[in-house]
Amino acid sequence: MKKVYVEEKWCLGCHLCEYNCAFANSGCSDMVKALKGIEINPRIRIEEKGDVHFAVSCRHCEEPLCVKGCISGALSVKNGAVFVDQEKCVGCYTCILSCPYGAIMPAENGVVQKCELCIANSCGAPACVAGCPNNAIIFTEEAGA
Repeated sequence: MKKVYVEEKWCLGCHLCEYNCAFANSGCSDMVKALKGIEINPRIRIEEKGDVHFAVSCRHCEEPLCVKGCISGALSVKNGAVFVDQEKCVGCYTCILSCPYGAIMPAENGVVQKCELCIANSCGAPACVAGCPNNAIIFTEEAGA
């Protein structure tokens, strides 16, 4: 299964992946109308440690601790990707505490959100990958490929 991988040495810290992610998951067809004047809530985020920038996103683990820890059954694995059923999520945030990568975060509606590889919004490849100007985020079978 293809996954999103990050090459930290190429990340510029420009946050364009965050904007592309927020737009792709907004349900809007115009980026300006979707994002202008609002605080974005992307499913990927840039962390900075000194001069190093890197994107934090779901790694779609083979044995995801978030799925095991979800008390309501809102998290599940389908075809190797971890998904959230927001109708089942009770907002206990056990999955946030369980994720060793910090890739699950509260959504605006009180439940959780995470990268779902842009499968539901029919982007083909994840929007963060397409929007990275330096190819620091890749969508491939293996890291470093």
